[in-house]
Amino acid sequence: MAVNEAHFRKLLREKGLKVTNQRLRILEVLESSPNRHLTAEEIYRQVKDTCPDMGLATVYRTIQLFLELQLIDRIDLNDGLVRYEIGEAGQTKHRHHHLICRACGKVQAFEDDLLEELETKLLSELSFQVVDHEVKLFGYCRECREMQAEQKLSMEQE
Repeated sequence: MAVNEAHFRKLLREKGLKVTNQRLRILEVLESSPNRHLTAEEIYRQVKDTCPDMGLATVYRTIQLFLELQLIDRIDLNDGLVRYEIGEAGQTKHRHHHLICRACGKVQAFEDDLLEELETKLLSELSFQVVDHEVKLFGYCRECREMQAEQKLSMEQE
């Protein structure tokens, strides 16, 4: 989602928030790292470059506020860390999903919503309406699979 500062200002005002440089910088850091899924500490380190007087507690409070307003999303990739990414600004669209490599830990997002048929069936058969879901698929990325294949070939040749 390519968003500029003017759009962030508008989003904050629409949510009834005061537009501050600190809030703008946190949104910009998240928007500029769409595939990184940053922790609060990583956000803090990046924001500190442009806002040296901002504290880690301010980052945590701002993240909590943005979560409540659905400006950002919280992600648990089963690695013991809580990560954040720019949200869909309150739209009723499902989040993207994540492919997580068990070998190197690389996280790749994909947008295809493969669960629409299941959601329709849940609504018609159980009267349960799904409004959101999160899918995490664990496996091995291309690079790690290639490295494993090379190691296996090397061991067979010895």
